[in-house]
Amino acid sequence: MKKKQFKAESKKLLDLMINSIYTNKEIFLRELISNASDAIDKLYYRSLTDQKIKVDREDFKISIDIDKEHRTLTISDNGCGMTEEELENNLGTIAKSGSLDFKAALQKEEDVNIIGQFGVGFYSAFMVSDKITVTSRSVDSKEAYTWESSGVDGYSIEKSTRDSVGTTITLTIKEDTEEEKYSDYLDSTHVSNIVKKYSDYIRYPIEMELEHSHLKEGSEEEYETVKEQTVVNSRIPLWKKEKKDIKEEEYQNFYHEKFFDYEDALKTIHTSVEGTVSYTALLYIPSHAPYDFYTKEYEKGLELYSNGVLIMDKCADLLPDYFSFVKGLVDSSDLSLNISREMLQHDRQLQLIEKNIEKKIKKELETMLAEKREDYEKFFKAFGMQLKFGIYNQFGIHKDVLQDLMIFYSSKKEKMVTFKEYIENMLEGQDKIYYAAGESIDKINLLPQVEKVKDKGYEILYLTDYTDEFVIQTLMNYDGKEFVNVSSESLDLDSEEEKEAIQKENESNKDLLTAMKDALQEKVTEVRFTNRLKNHPVCLTTEGPVSMEMEKIMSAMPTEEKIKAQAIMEINDAHPIAQKIKTLYAKDPEEVTKYAQILYAQARLIEGLTLDNPSEISNLIIDMMAK
Repeated sequence: MKKKQFKAESKKLLDLMINSIYTNKEIFLRELISNASDAIDKLYYRSLTDQKIKVDREDFKISIDIDKEHRTLTISDNGCGMTEEELENNLGTIAKSGSLDFKAALQKEEDVNIIGQFGVGFYSAFMVSDKITVTSRSVDSKEAYTWESSGVDGYSIEKSTRDSVGTTITLTIKEDTEEEKYSDYLDSTHVSNIVKKYSDYIRYPIEMELEHSHLKEGSEEEYETVKEQTVVNSRIPLWKKEKKDIKEEEYQNFYHEKFFDYEDALKTIHTSVEGTVSYTALLYIPSHAPYDFYTKEYEKGLELYSNGVLIMDKCADLLPDYFSFVKGLVDSSDLSLNISREMLQHDRQLQLIEKNIEKKIKKELETMLAEKREDYEKFFKAFGMQLKFGIYNQFGIHKDVLQDLMIFYSSKKEKMVTFKEYIENMLEGQDKIYYAAGESIDKINLLPQVEKVKDKGYEILYLTDYTDEFVIQTLMNYDGKEFVNVSSESLDLDSEEEKEAIQKENESNKDLLTAMKDALQEKVTEVRFTNRLKNHPVCLTTEGPVSMEMEKIMSAMPTEEKIKAQAIMEINDAHPIAQKIKTLYAKDPEEVTKYAQILYAQARLIEGLTLDNPSEISNLIIDMMAK
């Protein structure tokens, strides 16, 4: 038996493969099963045009056999088989694509994903085996041939025997090492799990011998374990069936089993696309967030299949971050079976699929928002935060995609509304969208600044998530209507007469207000009288982009850098306290400084902010009460 040599570059590739540069070794089985399925396909299609070839499609199958004693794993098919020449061409020479970027890949320090980059799926079997033996008989020949190789030393081809057309690949599995337990590939349960993971939807039955427990004959209690030939793959993917033939219960059962969720999905999206790139997608919008969803440990991504063969468990490139909550899969015949993670990042077809999926998810969410409001609000409670991240992330590049999916609590409707719905209910002449931020709806209702705005008949959006103000500032406006914080000094709801009156009041009490400002030092940028309050004596407004609520959020973050809002203390000119401090200033200017500190402390507490020195404020109050 004459041994033939691989070409120089093929030797280098095999050497890399044998030395396990690819960490996910179990994919070798996917590659060999896919090759077997292709061989059966070829025979079947030839039978349609060649009357000499007689086959029964029901007889097609792929078999897997394990021999622990001899440490062999065998994959057999009854497909088209290979001639001696085809064995030489297909297995004796690694595909030409292997040489294109081979030298560049060798020079990289990091691991290289050879599979998919070079089209050498068959050779992945050398990652787990010392020797590969391939016996094949072509449909075009009565002779069978055996190709055998132990790796870089070369290969041999000799005439042999095989009872029927097809191919048998026998792997002699490597001995275990400290790093790798190769014996796992001689465990029938482990192997069947790999088949179900990667090749569950191969259209032909994949059979292997598995252990099953049965009641012993004549016994009602005693069980015995027997080995039986078992089909381990499901064969027909749910997503390849016609939608009209699938019940909602089937969709949900698939979701529970595939994605391990105990609750039903809120929405099922089953779509097929034909065109520049063709694919089928089966997507689910969950009803609740996984426990780790908002942590760095969470991995987004859809399962990616090529003709029912799993390529990747979680293909992150198929989903934008703001839709990372979506579960599901994509199956496309336009993608290479051996496609690698490195190639995926630059694959134009994959980018087209991602764009189409993004549009489809958005459309389905908009439909849910319009037609199933209760479901949408449940969804938004679970995943609204992720949509908000999507708006202000990357400097707002995706804000136009997501802004119509936002909902916030309305002071007037007392329920969640969209920006569009807010605008539809605006008062005549209103050109701004008003909002207020706080920890909860109840606490926002207690804000002094909210009372007067509501009294004037304006609707206010309540922002209760810490991300909300960042979203509003990123959007800046909606449909040309500017967003305005009711706690901002830029709020302008007064008539010209009211403006003139309060301006005159502030000018005539300039010395008093300056004294109060000096008493508070850098805590505020200004102290002034206002007519924006109804019953409350005092409030804090802000100028600039940082609100009091944002200051509170920033202060709670684990960082030494603290961001302060530019606060203005406003005193209700119609409240008795205003006349009190005016009278007091005329008699005892020093006493007014104490009132300034107490009023400022009260304003901060109303906003839900902490006091720098609570004891000092407490002593001031006790001192004034004792007089």
